[in-house]
Amino acid sequence: MKDTTTGGASRRFDLPLPQPPDFLRIGPLREGTFRSPLHEPRTAVVIGRWLGAAVVLCFLTGLVSHALQDPPGWLRDHLPSRPVNGYRVTQGLHVIAGIAAVPLLGAKLWTVYPKLFEWPPARSLRHLLERLAIAVLVAATLLELFTGLLNTLQWYPWPFPFRQTHFWLGWIITGALLLHVAAKAVTIAEQWWRPRTALPGRRAFLGTVGASVAAVTVTTAGQTVPWLSGADLLAPRRPDLGSQGLPVNRTAAQAGTTTVPADWRLTVDGPAPLRLSLAELLTLRQHTVRLPIACVEGWSASAEWTGVRLRDLLDLARVPSGARLRIVSLEAYGPYAVTTMEPAHARDPLTLLALSVNGRVLNADHGHPARIIAPNRPGVLQTKWVSRIEVLG
Repeated sequence: MKDTTTGGASRRFDLPLPQPPDFLRIGPLREGTFRSPLHEPRTAVVIGRWLGAAVVLCFLTGLVSHALQDPPGWLRDHLPSRPVNGYRVTQGLHVIAGIAAVPLLGAKLWTVYPKLFEWPPARSLRHLLERLAIAVLVAATLLELFTGLLNTLQWYPWPFPFRQTHFWLGWIITGALLLHVAAKAVTIAEQWWRPRTALPGRRAFLGTVGASVAAVTVTTAGQTVPWLSGADLLAPRRPDLGSQGLPVNRTAAQAGTTTVPADWRLTVDGPAPLRLSLAELLTLRQHTVRLPIACVEGWSASAEWTGVRLRDLLDLARVPSGARLRIVSLEAYGPYAVTTMEPAHARDPLTLLALSVNGRVLNADHGHPARIIAPNRPGVLQTKWVSRIEVLG
């Protein structure tokens, strides 16, 4: 008779599997190969707590970044333009936590890697499924950190799109991590609350791991944390280096915008459409604001921007206050040659069509003749070489 009870299903998962012969137990599969006393649950749980905190912080701040860059329809009209430094903080934390997770993951894997060579390899179907889930967790985390690090260098030696892959890997890691924690909940609880017992070498090992995390954090976080800029030795960017005092991700040469048409005009759609030359834009009331530009690679820098408030241009064109905008660049190719802007950003008094930065007219690499600068907005959406502002409704 077929057993349809939950207990019966559980017993079927615990049925032993056929085991390989003992003569295959060679090399690291032999008993006693791993002799360090630190390959034990308490050390693994301590490192796991630190790594788990870094992963959760990366995941949550990554969701913020994704929502600001590509918001779902239900969220699109509710994206805030404040706090001014919101994206700078969340994306800076995202990259800082991701870099800190690298030595933590290495330490965690070293602590538990003898488990990779357990004998027998799979005692039951349940044990086999648990090991497969761990394999998915480890593989996805390694790929996430590897591609994330290369993204900070703007190097993409793979055929798949980085941003979408990075986003979905985050969900896979989170799901696999929750399954792993559920499977090991009893062990984790026992070791989490267990009174600390002296183990030779544990304190030195944990201290070394902590020092490694501190070192990579201090020497890279300066690309987004101003008071650590003096120790910014390993970060791929120095926010204070670059033309006009700012780094540049995409140059005019890369975008094909080194030469601006002599008859360039900014076009603003609306019930009273505008076509304004640079000279005409300069006759309008100019405003200066101090805003950061923060990029997904983790660097950010503040600057003084001067130009025309975007909302003033929209009012001149009689654009409705709740309208969404499409901003079109002179850039012919590239994923951000056309961007959209929600009303909260479009109508914020700090959002400018900037014409100069740090007291100097924008150069070609920074978006001459005009660019967007807005608070709490990813750098890739601060469109350069603006040619047209369209109303989406």
